[in-house]
Amino acid sequence: MVDLMIKNGLVLTMNKERLIIKDGCVAVEEGKIVDLGKTKEIEGKYKADEVINASEKIVAPGLINTHTHLSMTLFRGLIDDKKPKDWLPTVWKIESNLTREEVYCGALLGALELIKSGTTTFSDHYFFMEEVAKAVRESGLRACLAQALLELMGPDLGQNKLSYTVDFAKKFRGAAGGRVETFLGPHALYSVTEETLKKIREVADKENFRIHLHMAESKWEIEMVKEKYGKTTVEKLNEMGFLKPDVVGAHSIFVSENEIKILAEKRVNVAYCPTTPIKAGVGVAPIPEMLQEGVNVSLGTDGAGSNNTLDLFRELRMAAVIHKLRKLNPETLPAFQVLEMATVNGAKTLGMEKGIGSLEKGKKADVIIVDFKKPHVTPFHNIPSTLVYSTVGGDVDTVIVDGKVVMRERKVLTLKEEEIIDKANACFKELVEKAGMETKLM
Repeated sequence: MVDLMIKNGLVLTMNKERLIIKDGCVAVEEGKIVDLGKTKEIEGKYKADEVINASEKIVAPGLINTHTHLSMTLFRGLIDDKKPKDWLPTVWKIESNLTREEVYCGALLGALELIKSGTTTFSDHYFFMEEVAKAVRESGLRACLAQALLELMGPDLGQNKLSYTVDFAKKFRGAAGGRVETFLGPHALYSVTEETLKKIREVADKENFRIHLHMAESKWEIEMVKEKYGKTTVEKLNEMGFLKPDVVGAHSIFVSENEIKILAEKRVNVAYCPTTPIKAGVGVAPIPEMLQEGVNVSLGTDGAGSNNTLDLFRELRMAAVIHKLRKLNPETLPAFQVLEMATVNGAKTLGMEKGIGSLEKGKKADVIIVDFKKPHVTPFHNIPSTLVYSTVGGDVDTVIVDGKVVMRERKVLTLKEEEIIDKANACFKELVEKAGMETKLM
């Protein structure tokens, strides 16, 4: 007897053999995949409490978003078409008025969006992370949460102390029935002192925490760091002994060939967010070069305040096409390689590769079911191509996290969608008014 059986689907395992099972079936018990194979074989071995018919659908690992700021859903569309040097101070001005309730409200909205677009695990870096942990528990998602630490600039929300970041990480590690993992969250080299970064490194080593920070994100950052330290961001962090396999460097756009070699040597993980820097006119990270050197690169959306969406399927497409243009070579970053960035590479970035990222016996049952009987994915014949170039988040039919169905046939079972949307609109209006800003529809 098993708890759940997903049958008759096209199962994209994302395992090392790149196995795709036609008329496939996945058996789940106590939150884990206990068997998978042809439907006839699996049905003959088990009876299930619940059966999902995935006929004419793709059964795939849940997507993994390795860098976002979930509560910034409340900032969506508010600061568009701004230069980076103007965008960040404006964000900090708004954030200086943030309350715990607003962070919780934005996190619920973000969780709803993640579920409805097929993301089952996300890595978040923001303020009042206790509220985000609460939203994770209620939504049923899996998350890696880091309490942001800014010392030299940014909003003062009474949390700009190393102890706040460390205490959160210790207290909430393993929360939500084990679905929450915690990281340490220094914002960036330019916004945290060298002394504090060294202490964070010490705590990470002692307590076995991973570190999530912004790294080499803009020319403005590189210039500021060079002026202060005489080195680039990656060079300085390396000199400090900060770079290790437990580091997740978000963005990593402005890195040289030598710095890529440093990232590869130190086995640093890069959380690549394609849309944000392109939309901001900042630049394109040298992702094919990183992959060539063996750097583990995963995908993220960044926050909805800069990207406007948390739909990781949009990032799949953007990641695939922008580098074909940049390299003037359509063979650059083929579809399956980009899918790896959003699944198995993402799991490795978060230190969770033994549990998630692919559909295999013994791994956690984090599964999405994608409907391919739609005009924009017809004719259907190539799963990787379909998922990367044609699919959108709205094609996700069912989402399962830890063996539990959190969305069935587009209906989210864990959250009250209409109530969350109404509350988010009210929170947005309050935030804008507190910041002294205006919108056309206010």
